[in-house]
Amino acid sequence: MDTAGTRRRTGRIAARARTAALLCAATAFAVASVPAAHAAGPGSAPAPEQAPVVVVDCFEEPQVRPKEYLLACGDGNNRLVALRWHTWGRDTATATGTDMVNDCRPYCAAGRFRSYPVQVTLSHPQPWADQPGTHRFTKLRLVYPEAAPEPVPHDVSYKLVY
Repeated sequence: MDTAGTRRRTGRIAARARTAALLCAATAFAVASVPAAHAAGPGSAPAPEQAPVVVVDCFEEPQVRPKEYLLACGDGNNRLVALRWHTWGRDTATATGTDMVNDCRPYCAAGRFRSYPVQVTLSHPQPWADQPGTHRFTKLRLVYPEAAPEPVPHDVSYKLVY
């Protein structure tokens, strides 16, 4: 028997075994790296990524469940404070809090802030062009269960334009 030929065959077999082992290890690593949503199998699609829904503030910053929200961006004379969010979903968000409104008597610089309990609802989410993949609420509804600031009705809605 030829020992040099045997050694060459043994070397080729060992090289193939190493290659096979490396390929198996690489395949195992690749399979382990695939998220479970993608490994569900044929015919099943991964769950679509849900875009976050935000409310955009006066400074064009996205907010989720803000404790305060400025309504009068120009002069700061109307602000929702102490917001307690009960829901924050894909379609609506609801909270209770206080609407702090400057009565502007005799004029705004000398006016006094008055507080009004308020129920807040955000709705009508739309894609936000400034932040692809993000939706923003575009409607704000305020319901005053007690007195409302003059001349605002007890139930009023605003379009959010930020």
